[in-house]
Formats: sequence, structure tokens, C-alpha cells
Amino acid sequence: MQAATQTQLQEKRSYTVYEIMDIMNIGKTTAYKLVHSGLFHVVKVGNSGIRISKRSFDKWFDDCDDSYDSII
Repeated sequence: MQAATQTQLQEKRSYTVYEIMDIMNIGKTTAYKLVHSGLFHVVKVGNSGIRISKRSFDKWFDDCDDSYDSII
């Protein structure tokens, strides 16, 4: 997958799992565990996959601090 530019991500209202992987520099398995953890709003879209609310993900990610040993 081609890495999305910062401008492209800012214009979107949702992220894909692959974009979460790029943003957090994590692997696919970890990304799916995180997406299914309930920490932010996720929508299943037919057969085309999962979309993560940009607003809820960004808020969660911005509010994270070093007190988390492991979130998943």
C-alpha cells in the first residue's frame, strides 16, 4: 500500500486499518486488535472492510500518554 500523505489524511473523515498501521507504525495483527479494542468508533462497511472514525481515533491518539504499558 502506498503511504498516504498528511494532506490526504486530514481531508478524510475516516481511516482504514492500513492507514492506522501507517500512522502508528504497527503491524496488521496489532492494528486489528487495536481496532477491535473499543477505544474508538469503528464502522464495518459491507464487504469493503472496516472504517475508523478519524475524529474519535485522533482524539484517542492525542489523549494517549506514557502511562499505558500496553493498550492491547
